[in-house]
Amino acid sequence: MLLYASSGISSTAGLTLVARAAAAKKGEEGESGTEEAKKSNHVMRKPEKQQLYRGSFVGLHLFAAWSVWTCRRGGFGWAVRLSATVRWIRNSGLEESCLKVHLPRFEGVTVSDRALQNQFMPIEFRNLKTKFVSVKNKDGKVKVGDLPPLMVKLKALSSAFTEDEIKQKLGESYDDMSNEIDFETFLREYLNLQGQAKEKSGGQKNSSSVLKTSSATTLVESEKATYVRHINIYLADDPFLKQFLPMDPASNDLFNLAKDGVLLCKLINVAVSGTIDERAINTKKVLNLWERNENHTLALNSAKAIGCTVVNIGTQDLVEGRPTLLLGLISQIIKIQLLADLNLKKTPQLVEVLDDGNGDIEELMALAPEKVLLKWMNFHLKKGGYEKTVTNFSSDVKDAKAYAFLLNVLAPEYCNPLTLDTKDATERAKLVLDHAERMGCKRYLSPEDIVEGWTNLNLAFVAQIFHERNGLSVDSKKISFAERITDDVQLSRDERCFRLWMNSLGVENYVNNVFEDVRNGWVLLEVLDKVAPGSVNWKQATKPPIKFPFRKVENCNQVVMIGEMLKFSIVNLGGNDIVQGNKKLIIAFLWQLMRYNMLQLLKSLRSRSRGKDITDSYIINWANRKIKSTGRSRQIESFKDKSISSGLFFLELLSAVEPRVVNWNLVTKGESDEEKKLNATYIISVARKIGCSIFLLPEDIMEVNQKMMLTLTASIMYWCLQNSTEECETSNGYSSTYASDASSPAPSVNGEDESSSLCSEVPSLTIDDAAPDVTVSSSQFENGESTTVE
Repeated sequence: MLLYASSGISSTAGLTLVARAAAAKKGEEGESGTEEAKKSNHVMRKPEKQQLYRGSFVGLHLFAAWSVWTCRRGGFGWAVRLSATVRWIRNSGLEESCLKVHLPRFEGVTVSDRALQNQFMPIEFRNLKTKFVSVKNKDGKVKVGDLPPLMVKLKALSSAFTEDEIKQKLGESYDDMSNEIDFETFLREYLNLQGQAKEKSGGQKNSSSVLKTSSATTLVESEKATYVRHINIYLADDPFLKQFLPMDPASNDLFNLAKDGVLLCKLINVAVSGTIDERAINTKKVLNLWERNENHTLALNSAKAIGCTVVNIGTQDLVEGRPTLLLGLISQIIKIQLLADLNLKKTPQLVEVLDDGNGDIEELMALAPEKVLLKWMNFHLKKGGYEKTVTNFSSDVKDAKAYAFLLNVLAPEYCNPLTLDTKDATERAKLVLDHAERMGCKRYLSPEDIVEGWTNLNLAFVAQIFHERNGLSVDSKKISFAERITDDVQLSRDERCFRLWMNSLGVENYVNNVFEDVRNGWVLLEVLDKVAPGSVNWKQATKPPIKFPFRKVENCNQVVMIGEMLKFSIVNLGGNDIVQGNKKLIIAFLWQLMRYNMLQLLKSLRSRSRGKDITDSYIINWANRKIKSTGRSRQIESFKDKSISSGLFFLELLSAVEPRVVNWNLVTKGESDEEKKLNATYIISVARKIGCSIFLLPEDIMEVNQKMMLTLTASIMYWCLQNSTEECETSNGYSSTYASDASSPAPSVNGEDESSSLCSEVPSLTIDDAAPDVTVSSSQFENGESTTVE
């Protein structure tokens, strides 16, 4: 009774706060009401109203807690009374006011370079701005010499550098320490020092990009030698690159050969066949600056399209052959190649690792490839009598004992008894590599690489063992269940697109499987914070690993609430639907989020739209006008137009925005399925080559996937308007870069000109903090109907 009375008092207090706020709200809107409402409107100032709204937010929570108790104790009658009270709260408009005050608005510190801003979480970004402002002098300026005392106090740098070391490193870039420095330059210097600090300490949160090591120089040399051997093997027969191969692992051949971009493009195709149409690669012995830039832009956009994280890498980094960034990108590409078969679709025999019968096959399908590889390794180690569980590819394998047990299980015929008897770890590692080589594995790494515990190199070694001999059963009875797993082709294609898009935003937690990784809500909150900065209340979010299910629901409820604020159509979506992994609802929400992001991007171009709303029709009309301005007559009526499947419309559009980018000698008529696929593959590569960040497949063009046709056209439109004058919108068709180039030949329908154009950096998909109103219903998601930026 005491508990019930106290909860009743709490609810009364809560409703009192609610009533006061409702009165203030009513007066604020100028409605006729009680004297108390009018008085509150005249007397209360904005800060007081915000405080009252916050109090009413607490009041709503107190009332909600009491309501649950009362309904359980009081039955149906009390539930009816409570329902009437809830309706009163909603009719008052107070709920929305509470949320607007409680949740932060889309405001905050911004910089002109969105890619730079995306390197930081909002709270970290604001903290850095505050610290930067704190060292301004009387004139409101910050000098280079002011930075060392500031930077040495930053958490990421304090343990790695002294103030004098930071001063020395800044002195390498600035001759005069009294030079003025702006906030953006400060951020770049901070990121640069942060990267050096991580190399110095030998670690990074994302173990797939930079490995734990006590010597950054040794790591770079080890990785370089390993990747050179890999490239020498897999690209030895390439028609163009074979003249430069094999490379010497001890030299800088890798960095020099990578400078023209061809090597990266070819390596991406080895990792995921068909990603790049090689007809779009500039492959001359001597490439000019623009052609190199095109190749690197194509490589970076294609790398994103296979799942690489390239947020910190630009074309200039690749042109200059910066070792750390280049090796990091090559590492990701090779990792994707080596781990491609570590899933039940490609290797259904993996179901055998669930030999105890208690394993969850859906959980196995959701695991990241490296986690599956660890599970496979431990499965065989357990069979071989190895007592420890390997949890990483670094410290747990440094002594090479786990490798010895693994190889003895997989290839006992090549077993050497001395491998386990030797006490020296380096000698044992050498015997392990000899064993692996006898069973057919190429010798990529050295014994020292194993002993040092280089994560990427050890992971590549284990993946190579898996490819050569996985030791799994071929018994059809054991794998029949895995083979019977059906997959919705369109749903799978959409999942791939959204996964790649989410990862391209630079989220901290890499997404391996959308349907599983979003279930705790955290990744979706990260994406929302990238798309609508400041929309997430991080104080009310729980970061993984999350032990309690209700915390996951809380995260997902905030996702849904933010979706409502962004005017998404989420009638049938609740936080629990995301937690439960409802695939169709998750995909529908992500499409609205991606579309919102795209319209945010297009909103920045509204000045060029002469005040008109940016809709599907507007984008279509722009594309039709663009093509018509070149003297061609091909037009479409909607993104459902079946004529799109031939690919000719997009090829003419790409040729219109950049006349020299399409080689018409390579274009087919698009009549048969084979011809359509050739055109579609070429379209995607050409679009990426000029700078479009897109994630569609050739099948999306062939089947006229309306959603993907919209994103492709919008990407081309954005690139055109960003890289040319106002005339691009009207009739010209030539980018400003080439309008002044007298030596540039006119576009040829016969495709005789194969020269390349200047590529821009990949534009960031998030542009400004102001969010346009976007409404997309579930039916629109299915039918691809038009959405307007209000």
